[in-house]
Amino acid sequence: MADSWFEKLSEEDASFIKRFVLASGSLKDLAKAYGISYPTVRLRLDRLIEKIKVLDSQEIVSEFERTLRARYAEGKIDMATLKALLKAHQDEMEKQSDSGRRRQR
Repeated sequence: MADSWFEKLSEEDASFIKRFVLASGSLKDLAKAYGISYPTVRLRLDRLIEKIKVLDSQEIVSEFERTLRARYAEGKIDMATLKALLKAHQDEMEKQSDSGRRRQR
């Protein structure tokens, strides 16, 4: 069985989720516990939600694509970089596929 989305989270993300649950979902309490502002906690939670959607998606079959999309959700790469890397990966996969078909003939 494939790893669950939770198993793919970093220790830091899992810790954030634990603290969120223990704070009964109160972003205000969570902000206080981390010593940061409410908007910062809200942004972190929004990014984590997007990352979980990517990690749990059944439509994404390539681990490379899943990793790129998770990094984008975390805010670690921008949209232009994401698109450029996905395009390069897709082009590379098509070249390999074409090469494999030629060898089979």
